[in-house]
Amino acid sequence: MGGVKLSRPARRASLVVHAVASAAWLGLSLGLLALGITAAAGASPAAVEAAVRCMKLFADWLLLPLALLTLASGLLLALGTPWGLARHRWVYTKFWLTLATTVATFFALRPGVNSAVAAVTAGEPLPDAGDVLFGPVVSLSAYVFMTVLSLLKPWGLTRRGRRLRERPSPGGS
Repeated sequence: MGGVKLSRPARRASLVVHAVASAAWLGLSLGLLALGITAAAGASPAAVEAAVRCMKLFADWLLLPLALLTLASGLLLALGTPWGLARHRWVYTKFWLTLATTVATFFALRPGVNSAVAAVTAGEPLPDAGDVLFGPVVSLSAYVFMTVLSLLKPWGLTRRGRRLRERPSPGGS
């Protein structure tokens, strides 16, 4: 497959951007979980309100840009390097998990946090602790799993990857 390949400096820069954005997304999820636990513990109304307001700030301004940067830089690395997007199972799995968690961030985590903020600022109790705990727990679990995949690179080639490897190279012997 003769797709466009990144030059060594471009590949290295993309790898750094991807690693930093991914680590930031993982750390932000850990922070959201700590805030969610604080809100769910409900020590005082002021602590609950502060925790969910901080969660909203992070969810509105940091989560989606980091998710999109991680997705875009990972896609660039997959398509611009010999790893490919559908050649290795670990790359393919990471891509789909990243896409799923990005979509879940936008359509599930942010609305859950927004409803918690609306309730708490109206003087009502936190409607459901799951609104502030479920998203961070699921996303943090997914990011830790994807980090393990990146480090261990398990499972080998996909069917497509095996076909491409078995195909004779152009100009080869």
